Amino acid sequence: MCDVTPPALLALDPHMESARAARRFLEENDCPVHHSRVLEEAKLLVTEVVTNAVAHGGPPITLRLTCDGTPGMLVAVSDGGSEAPVRREAAPEATSGRGIALVDLLSDDWGVDLRETGKTVWFHLPAADAL
Repeated sequence: MCDVTPPALLALDPHMESARAARRFLEENDCPVHHSRVLEEAKLLVTEVVTNAVAHGGPPITLRLTCDGTPGMLVAVSDGGSEAPVRREAAPEATSGRGIALVDLLSDDWGVDLRETGKTVWFHLPAADAL
C-alpha cells in the first residue's frame, strides 16, 4: 500500500455522464508519487470500462482507485452485471467495441472478477519507466 495516497472509492450513477465523473475522480485522487505518468491512459481506460458498466452492467456502479506503492495505478469498476466483457475486434468503421481491446493493449494486467451480485473489471497501468 502507498504511504502517500489511500484507496479512493466513488459511487457512480448509471448514466453515460458518469464517465466524465470517473475521469475527474482519477484526476482528484492522483497519487503524486506513483500515478502521474499514467494518468492520461488511465482516464481513457476508465472511460471505456465505466461506459461498459453503464451500458451493459447496470447499478450499483463503483470506481475504486488504489495506489499499491508501485509506479503505476490499479483501477477497478464494479457493476451489477453478471456477464464478463469480451475482447473483440471492431471493424474500422465501427463506433464501438474497442474498450476491452484498449484495456488489453495499454494495461500490463487486467481481469474480471465475477460475483453473485455482479462483476468487477480491473486494470493495472505501469508507469512509463516501468515498461
